Amino acid sequence: VQLQASGGGLVQPGGSLTLSCTASRKISSFVSMGWYRQAPGKQRELVARITSGSITNYPDSVKGRFTISKDIAKNTLYLQMNSLKPEDTAVYYCNLPTVAMDYWGKGTQVTVSS
Repeated sequence: VQLQASGGGLVQPGGSLTLSCTASRKISSFVSMGWYRQAPGKQRELVARITSGSITNYPDSVKGRFTISKDIAKNTLYLQMNSLKPEDTAVYYCNLPTVAMDYWGKGTQVTVSS
C-alpha cells in the first residue's frame, strides 16, 4: 500500500491547515488509520486515529483543535488542524497499520511560526 500525504506548509500561530493522505488501495477494509508527527529531536507521536467505524481518538495535546476524518470513496484520510501552535511544528505522517506491517506516508512538513 502506498500512502501519499500532502497539505503541509507554513502557517502563523492560530491558523489552520488541512492535511490529506491518499492510499493506493481501498481504505474501507482497514481497521484503523492515523496521523503521527515527529518534531526535531523528538520521538514520533500519535496525533489522531480513526477506526473503520469512524471512532476517533486524540492525545490531550491536540484534542479540540485537530479533527481526523476519511472519505472512503476517495481512499483519503484527512487531518483538519485549527488553532495551530508553534509546538505543532513537525513532519506529519499518515499511518496504516495491518497485521503484516505498518505502512507510512512520506511525511509532510508543518511549520507554525510568525
